[in-house]
Amino acid sequence: MQRQVFVYDIDEERKVILNPQIVESSGEWVYDEGCLSIPGLYVEMLRPKTVLVRGINLDGNQVEIEADELLARLFQHEIDHLNGVLMFDRMTADQRREAVRIYRARENEPKDAEPAHLKLV
Repeated sequence: MQRQVFVYDIDEERKVILNPQIVESSGEWVYDEGCLSIPGLYVEMLRPKTVLVRGINLDGNQVEIEADELLARLFQHEIDHLNGVLMFDRMTADQRREAVRIYRARENEPKDAEPAHLKLV
């Protein structure tokens, strides 16, 4: 059985969830989403506004976490990573081409250059 581990830090308290899954979601929220895998590029992404995440804590107990807005986005983004999904995978082919074009154009810019923002919605 595959094991997935998700560690996150909120209010200076580290938390761990094993095998996290989003079991419910609702609403819609557009937000400029960034990713350490794609530095310097923020993409306006539409995702559910709220999620219910279920997993196992370090004591072996099942936990459920209700998350809204930024925390909900954090869970969605990181669970996507656990499943091999990047932001590029959530774009249409045209959007992905534009995002890759912008990202490649930034490769020659200094690391401290202002980030690029791409509207998709």
